[in-house]
Amino acid sequence: MIKKVEISGVNTAKLPALSNKEKNELLIKIKNGDKEAREEFINGNLRLVLSVIQRFYNRGENVDDLFQIGCVGLIKAIDNFDLTQNVQFSTYAVPMIVGEIRRYLRDNNAIRVSRSIRDLAYKVLQIKENINRQTGKEPGIEEIAKELGVDKEEVAFCLDAIQDPISLQEPVYKDGTENLYVMDQVRDNKNIDEKWVENLTIAQALTKLNKREKEIISRRFFDGRTQMEVAEEIGISQAQVSRLEKCAIARIRKAYK
Repeated sequence: MIKKVEISGVNTAKLPALSNKEKNELLIKIKNGDKEAREEFINGNLRLVLSVIQRFYNRGENVDDLFQIGCVGLIKAIDNFDLTQNVQFSTYAVPMIVGEIRRYLRDNNAIRVSRSIRDLAYKVLQIKENINRQTGKEPGIEEIAKELGVDKEEVAFCLDAIQDPISLQEPVYKDGTENLYVMDQVRDNKNIDEKWVENLTIAQALTKLNKREKEIISRRFFDGRTQMEVAEEIGISQAQVSRLEKCAIARIRKAYK
Protein backbone atom coordinates (compact mmCIF):
# COMPACT_ATOMS: atom_id res chain seq x y z
CA MET A 1 0.00 0.00 0.00
CA ILE A 2 1.11 3.58 -0.68
CA LYS A 3 1.30 5.23 2.74
CA LYS A 4 2.14 8.71 1.47
CA VAL A 5 -0.80 11.02 2.29
CA GLU A 6 0.03 13.88 -0.06
CA ILE A 7 0.82 13.06 -3.70
CA SER A 8 1.51 15.83 -6.21
CA GLY A 9 -0.06 18.33 -3.79
CA VAL A 10 -3.25 16.24 -3.44
CA ASN A 11 -4.27 15.03 0.01
CA THR A 12 -5.17 11.41 -0.74
CA ALA A 13 -6.78 11.01 2.67
CA LYS A 14 -9.50 13.48 1.69
CA LEU A 15 -10.26 12.44 -1.88
CA PRO A 16 -13.99 12.74 -2.66
CA ALA A 17 -16.04 9.77 -3.85
CA LEU A 18 -18.90 9.90 -6.35
CA SER A 19 -21.90 7.60 -6.59
CA ASN A 20 -22.73 5.99 -9.93
CA LYS A 21 -25.69 8.33 -10.27
CA GLU A 22 -23.51 11.38 -9.69
CA LYS A 23 -20.95 10.10 -12.19
CA ASN A 24 -23.57 9.62 -14.90
CA GLU A 25 -25.04 13.08 -14.31
CA LEU A 26 -21.61 14.69 -14.45
CA LEU A 27 -20.64 12.78 -17.60
CA ILE A 28 -23.71 14.11 -19.39
CA LYS A 29 -22.79 17.66 -18.35
CA ILE A 30 -19.19 17.10 -19.48
CA LYS A 31 -20.31 15.99 -22.94
CA ASN A 32 -22.29 19.24 -23.12
CA GLY A 33 -19.16 21.26 -22.41
CA ASP A 34 -19.55 21.92 -18.68
CA LYS A 35 -16.00 22.64 -17.41
CA GLU A 36 -16.97 22.72 -13.73
CA ALA A 37 -18.56 19.28 -14.05
CA ARG A 38 -15.38 18.03 -15.71
CA GLU A 39 -13.25 19.31 -12.81
CA GLU A 40 -15.58 17.75 -10.25
CA PHE A 41 -15.59 14.45 -12.13
CA ILE A 42 -11.77 14.33 -12.29
CA ASN A 43 -11.46 15.03 -8.56
CA GLY A 44 -14.11 12.42 -7.83
CA ASN A 45 -12.11 9.74 -9.67
CA LEU A 46 -8.65 10.39 -8.26
CA ARG A 47 -9.18 7.43 -5.91
CA LEU A 48 -9.32 5.27 -9.02
CA VAL A 49 -5.94 6.60 -10.16
CA LEU A 50 -4.50 5.99 -6.70
CA SER A 51 -5.68 2.38 -6.67
CA VAL A 52 -4.18 1.73 -10.13
CA ILE A 53 -0.72 3.16 -9.43
CA GLN A 54 -0.29 0.92 -6.39
CA ARG A 55 0.35 -2.06 -8.68
CA PHE A 56 3.38 -0.22 -10.10
CA TYR A 57 4.76 0.98 -6.76
CA ASN A 58 7.37 -1.81 -6.40
CA ARG A 59 9.21 -0.62 -9.54
CA GLY A 60 10.94 2.12 -7.58
CA GLU A 61 9.32 4.92 -9.61
CA ASN A 62 8.48 8.27 -8.04
CA VAL A 63 4.91 8.11 -6.69
CA ASP A 64 4.17 11.72 -7.69
CA ASP A 65 5.19 10.98 -11.29
CA LEU A 66 3.05 7.85 -11.43
CA PHE A 67 0.07 9.73 -10.01
CA GLN A 68 0.39 12.54 -12.55
CA ILE A 69 0.72 10.10 -15.45
CA GLY A 70 -2.28 8.18 -14.11
CA CYS A 71 -4.27 11.43 -14.11
CA VAL A 72 -3.38 11.90 -17.78
CA GLY A 73 -4.83 8.46 -18.46
CA LEU A 74 -7.95 9.38 -16.46
CA ILE A 75 -8.47 12.55 -18.51
CA LYS A 76 -8.04 10.62 -21.77
CA ALA A 77 -10.63 8.12 -20.55
CA ILE A 78 -13.06 10.96 -19.82
CA ASP A 79 -12.53 12.47 -23.27
CA ASN A 80 -13.05 9.15 -25.07
CA PHE A 81 -15.78 7.58 -22.93
CA ASP A 82 -18.93 6.72 -24.87
CA LEU A 83 -22.10 7.23 -22.83
CA THR A 84 -24.11 5.05 -25.21
CA GLN A 85 -22.09 1.94 -24.28
CA ASN A 86 -23.45 -0.21 -21.47
CA VAL A 87 -20.29 -0.11 -19.37
CA GLN A 88 -19.26 1.62 -16.14
CA PHE A 89 -16.73 4.42 -16.44
CA SER A 90 -14.27 2.72 -14.08
CA THR A 91 -14.29 -0.43 -16.23
CA TYR A 92 -13.31 1.68 -19.23
CA ALA A 93 -10.91 3.98 -17.40
CA VAL A 94 -8.69 1.45 -15.62
CA PRO A 95 -7.12 0.01 -18.85
CA MET A 96 -6.58 3.58 -20.10
CA ILE A 97 -4.80 4.59 -16.89
CA VAL A 98 -2.74 1.39 -16.85
CA GLY A 99 -1.82 1.86 -20.50
CA GLU A 100 -0.68 5.44 -19.93
CA ILE A 101 1.54 4.41 -17.02
CA ARG A 102 3.02 1.51 -19.00
CA ARG A 103 3.82 3.83 -21.89
CA TYR A 104 5.56 6.19 -19.48
CA LEU A 105 7.60 3.35 -17.97
CA ARG A 106 8.59 2.03 -21.40
CA ASP A 107 9.58 5.47 -22.71
CA ASN A 108 11.73 6.02 -19.63
CA ASN A 109 13.29 2.58 -19.71
CA ALA A 110 17.09 2.40 -19.60
CA ILE A 111 17.00 0.25 -22.74
CA ARG A 112 16.05 2.51 -25.64
CA VAL A 113 13.67 1.25 -28.31
CA SER A 114 13.19 3.10 -31.58
CA ARG A 115 10.14 5.33 -31.93
CA SER A 116 8.74 3.33 -34.87
CA ILE A 117 8.86 0.08 -32.89
CA ARG A 118 7.25 1.73 -29.84
CA ASP A 119 4.52 3.27 -32.00
CA LEU A 120 3.73 -0.10 -33.55
CA ALA A 121 3.72 -1.72 -30.12
CA TYR A 122 1.23 0.84 -28.80
CA LYS A 123 -1.05 0.21 -31.79
CA VAL A 124 -0.81 -3.53 -31.12
CA LEU A 125 -1.72 -3.06 -27.46
CA GLN A 126 -4.63 -0.78 -28.37
CA ILE A 127 -6.03 -3.26 -30.87
CA LYS A 128 -5.50 -6.06 -28.37
CA GLU A 129 -7.52 -4.15 -25.75
CA ASN A 130 -10.28 -3.32 -28.26
CA ILE A 131 -10.66 -6.91 -29.44
CA ASN A 132 -10.58 -8.18 -25.87
CA ARG A 133 -13.26 -5.68 -24.86
CA GLN A 134 -15.50 -6.52 -27.84
CA THR A 135 -15.16 -10.30 -27.81
CA GLY A 136 -14.11 -11.09 -24.25
CA LYS A 137 -11.21 -13.13 -25.67
CA GLU A 138 -7.48 -12.56 -25.86
CA PRO A 139 -6.54 -12.11 -29.56
CA GLY A 140 -3.60 -14.01 -31.03
CA ILE A 141 -0.63 -12.44 -32.81
CA GLU A 142 -1.96 -13.48 -36.24
CA GLU A 143 -5.31 -11.81 -35.58
CA ILE A 144 -3.63 -8.57 -34.47
CA ALA A 145 -1.23 -8.64 -37.44
CA LYS A 146 -4.14 -9.07 -39.86
CA GLU A 147 -5.97 -6.14 -38.25
CA LEU A 148 -2.89 -3.90 -38.62
CA GLY A 149 -1.89 -5.21 -42.03
CA VAL A 150 1.64 -6.18 -40.95
CA ASP A 151 3.57 -9.44 -40.64
CA LYS A 152 3.04 -11.43 -37.46
CA GLU A 153 6.82 -11.42 -36.95
CA GLU A 154 6.71 -7.61 -36.67
CA VAL A 155 4.00 -7.83 -34.02
CA ALA A 156 5.95 -10.36 -31.99
CA PHE A 157 9.18 -8.37 -32.31
CA CYS A 158 7.71 -5.04 -31.19
CA LEU A 159 6.02 -6.64 -28.18
CA ASP A 160 9.28 -8.28 -27.15
CA ALA A 161 11.14 -4.99 -27.60
CA ILE A 162 9.02 -3.09 -25.07
CA GLN A 163 9.14 -5.72 -22.34
CA ASP A 164 10.77 -4.56 -19.13
CA PRO A 165 14.19 -6.19 -18.51
CA ILE A 166 14.42 -8.58 -15.56
CA SER A 167 17.51 -8.99 -13.42
CA LEU A 168 18.91 -12.51 -13.10
CA GLN A 169 19.19 -11.76 -9.40
CA GLU A 170 15.46 -10.99 -9.04
CA PRO A 171 13.79 -13.40 -6.59
CA VAL A 172 10.89 -15.42 -8.05
CA TYR A 173 10.07 -17.44 -4.94
CA LYS A 174 10.52 -17.10 -1.18
CA ASP A 175 9.75 -19.70 1.48
CA GLY A 176 10.99 -17.71 4.48
CA THR A 177 14.46 -19.29 4.55
CA GLU A 178 15.51 -19.63 0.92
CA ASN A 179 15.24 -17.31 -2.09
CA LEU A 180 15.05 -18.69 -5.63
CA TYR A 181 16.23 -16.32 -8.34
CA VAL A 182 15.61 -15.93 -12.07
CA MET A 183 19.10 -17.28 -12.78
CA ASP A 184 18.07 -20.56 -11.11
CA GLN A 185 15.41 -20.98 -13.82
CA VAL A 186 17.80 -20.49 -16.74
CA ARG A 187 19.24 -23.34 -18.77
CA ASP A 188 22.35 -22.60 -20.82
CA ASN A 189 22.55 -25.17 -23.61
CA LYS A 190 25.39 -23.38 -25.38
CA ASN A 191 27.90 -23.04 -22.56
CA ILE A 192 27.22 -26.14 -20.47
CA ASP A 193 30.60 -27.63 -21.39
CA GLU A 194 32.35 -24.51 -20.13
CA LYS A 195 31.00 -24.62 -16.58
CA TRP A 196 33.58 -24.91 -13.82
CA VAL A 197 32.22 -28.25 -12.50
CA GLU A 198 33.15 -30.00 -15.74
CA ASN A 199 36.72 -28.84 -15.36
CA LEU A 200 37.08 -31.00 -12.27
CA THR A 201 37.92 -34.65 -12.37
CA ILE A 202 34.37 -35.96 -12.47
CA ALA A 203 34.95 -39.16 -10.61
CA GLN A 204 36.81 -37.44 -7.78
CA ALA A 205 34.30 -34.60 -7.49
CA LEU A 206 31.29 -36.87 -7.25
CA THR A 207 32.86 -39.07 -4.58
CA LYS A 208 32.57 -36.11 -2.21
CA LEU A 209 28.78 -36.13 -2.52
CA ASN A 210 25.96 -38.36 -1.33
CA LYS A 211 23.61 -40.09 -3.75
CA ARG A 212 20.98 -37.34 -3.85
CA GLU A 213 23.59 -34.59 -4.29
CA LYS A 214 25.30 -36.52 -7.11
CA GLU A 215 21.99 -36.83 -8.89
CA ILE A 216 21.21 -33.12 -8.60
CA ILE A 217 24.69 -31.97 -9.68
CA SER A 218 24.64 -34.35 -12.64
CA ARG A 219 21.23 -33.21 -13.85
CA ARG A 220 21.91 -29.51 -13.25
CA PHE A 221 25.42 -29.11 -14.64
CA PHE A 222 25.88 -32.02 -17.04
CA ASP A 223 22.36 -32.45 -18.40
CA GLY A 224 21.57 -28.72 -18.34
CA ARG A 225 18.34 -29.00 -16.36
CA THR A 226 16.81 -26.06 -14.46
CA GLN A 227 16.14 -26.42 -10.74
CA MET A 228 12.41 -26.67 -11.45
CA GLU A 229 12.96 -29.50 -13.92
CA VAL A 230 15.20 -31.39 -11.48
CA ALA A 231 12.63 -30.96 -8.72
CA GLU A 232 9.89 -32.43 -10.90
CA GLU A 233 12.07 -35.33 -12.05
CA ILE A 234 13.22 -36.49 -8.61
CA GLY A 235 10.06 -35.60 -6.69
CA ILE A 236 11.16 -32.87 -4.28
CA SER A 237 10.56 -29.11 -4.05
CA GLN A 238 12.61 -26.57 -5.95
CA ALA A 239 13.69 -25.02 -2.64
CA GLN A 240 15.12 -28.40 -1.59
CA VAL A 241 16.96 -28.74 -4.91
CA SER A 242 18.45 -25.27 -4.41
CA ARG A 243 19.64 -26.05 -0.88
CA LEU A 244 21.11 -29.44 -1.83
CA GLU A 245 22.83 -27.96 -4.88
CA LYS A 246 24.45 -25.21 -2.83
CA CYS A 247 25.59 -27.67 -0.18
CA ALA A 248 27.08 -29.98 -2.83
CA ILE A 249 28.94 -27.16 -4.56
CA ALA A 250 30.26 -25.87 -1.23
CA ARG A 251 31.51 -29.38 -0.37
CA ILE A 252 33.29 -29.73 -3.72
CA ARG A 253 34.86 -26.29 -3.44
CA LYS A 254 36.08 -27.07 0.06
CA ALA A 255 37.64 -30.35 -1.10
CA TYR A 256 39.51 -28.64 -3.95
CA LYS A 257 40.82 -25.59 -2.13
